[in-house]
Amino acid sequence: MLADPLTALYEPLLRSSGSRPFIIAQIGQSLDGRIATPTGKSRYINGFAGLDHLHRLRALVDAVVVGVGTVMADDPQLTTRRVEGRSPARVVIDRSGRSSREAKWLRQDGCGRIVFSEDPEGWPDAVERIGTDIEPDVFDPARLIEALAIRGHHRILIEGGAATVSRFIDAGMVDRLHICLSPMILGSGRAALDLRPIDNLCDALHPHARPYLLDDGNVLYDCDLRSDAGGEPHGDAR
Repeated sequence: MLADPLTALYEPLLRSSGSRPFIIAQIGQSLDGRIATPTGKSRYINGFAGLDHLHRLRALVDAVVVGVGTVMADDPQLTTRRVEGRSPARVVIDRSGRSSREAKWLRQDGCGRIVFSEDPEGWPDAVERIGTDIEPDVFDPARLIEALAIRGHHRILIEGGAATVSRFIDAGMVDRLHICLSPMILGSGRAALDLRPIDNLCDALHPHARPYLLDDGNVLYDCDLRSDAGGEPHGDAR
């Protein structure tokens, strides 16, 4: 991608003031809206250009959030090893404590690590656990973001998986959504989003969206969930 489009793509994140959290979510999917095959295979669905973009997002935020399903399926490192820039704090939502205590996200490398979990057992000493015994209703998306902001994390990436991204969108917490479309058709498999059902097309989200062509044929859509295609602002649920 050229420098000017790159500047436009990341400028909303860079200009966020910090007066309130700025939440960006990302989805990597096939042309037919799948993030994985029926057996759960999803690694590198968007190729290396899409992966570089994801790591660039990580380098620009304070914290990256994933659900435990992503940890169980992919064991991600959640670092910025493909681009220049510091790695963000790593945050996992794991209510029942299913994550392996040897998972890569728990590695001690100088980055903050936070787990939202009711299970207090077995986490490394430097990992901060937050549960309802510490902060009531903290698994509600708004309360979770508030807990991160209190800890100094104001630019936040909701990286996955599909259920986690969907919950935050449904809660009205996402400012920007990046959807990376891979030029492949899976035909079946796991859907990228599962939002609450609507009855009428007028109830659909109509974000202003700008496309960016990546080097390997992927198309990245930058969707502003705070305004519709006609330029009207959406209400901020926060």
